[in-house]
Amino acid sequence: MSSPTLIRIAHSPDSDDAFMFFALTQGVLDIEGLRIEHVLADIESLNQAAFAGTYEITALSFHGYAHLADRYRLMPSGASFGDGYGPVVVARQPRERGDLAGRTVAIPGELTTAALVFRIWQPEAKTVVMPFDQIFEAVAEGRADAGVIIHEGQLTYRDRGFEPVVDLGAWWRQETDGPLPLGGNGIRSDLDPALRRRLCRLLTESIEYALAHRGQALDFAARYARELEGDPVRSDRFVAMYVNEWTRGYGEAGRAAVQRLLDRGFEAGILPQRVRAEFEASE
Repeated sequence: MSSPTLIRIAHSPDSDDAFMFFALTQGVLDIEGLRIEHVLADIESLNQAAFAGTYEITALSFHGYAHLADRYRLMPSGASFGDGYGPVVVARQPRERGDLAGRTVAIPGELTTAALVFRIWQPEAKTVVMPFDQIFEAVAEGRADAGVIIHEGQLTYRDRGFEPVVDLGAWWRQETDGPLPLGGNGIRSDLDPALRRRLCRLLTESIEYALAHRGQALDFAARYARELEGDPVRSDRFVAMYVNEWTRGYGEAGRAAVQRLLDRGFEAGILPQRVRAEFEASE
C-alpha cells in the first residue's frame, strides 16, 4: 500500500480562515489517500513562504499572488472579499487623506492587499512594515502617524480609542462599484492536475459544511478569534463579513474584481508587471 500524499494547508490564524478550513483539517471530510498537515502563520509570512512553494495549499493575499502567479493558481472557492468594507486606516485623531502625505503609516506586510490598496489610495505616504498585531501600539505611541488595520481589529479599533481615516473597502466600492478582493487560496501549479481538482472540490465541500453547520464551525473558529475572544456576537459578525457567497465561489463578478485589483495595482506603478489571474477548476 502506498503512503498517503502529504498536503500542507497553510492559512492565517484568524477566525474566518479557520471557519472555512474546519471540515478539511479536522477530519470531517473523506480525505482517503491524503495526509493533511495544518499550518498557521500570518499572511505576510505565507506570502513570503509561497516564493519557495513551501505549501501545497496556502492562503495568499491577492497582492502577493500578483508576484506568485507562476507558482500558484487560485482555487475556485475560499476567497475573502470586502463588500463595501475592508482594511481600515486609523489614527489617534481625525485625519484626512491629504494629511497622510509624507507621514509615516504602518502597514501589515509589504505584499498584503491592504498595503497595495492603501498605496493606491495615498501614494505619497511613507510606509513602514510591521506585524499586524503591533500596529495599534505603534500608532498609540506615535511611532507611526496612522496604521492600516486588518483582521478583527477592523471591529475593535474604536474600543481602543482610534479614529478612522478611511475604510479602504468602502472607498474601493465608491471607486470601482465592486467588492475589494483581499485574499484567496493558492494551490501549487506543479501538483498533478487530478489532485489539484480533488483538493479544490474538498475545499468547496469544507466551506459548504461550515456554512451548513455554522455553530460547530464557529466553535472551532473561536479559538482563533484573538481580540474577539469571549465576544461570540462580534466573532460571528467577523466570520460573516469574510465567509459568504463570495467565498463559495468567485463567479464572473468576483473574478472580474480580482482582475480589476491587479490591473489597478499595475497602472499605479506598484505591481512590476500586468498579471492575468488564473483559476484552477474543481472536479
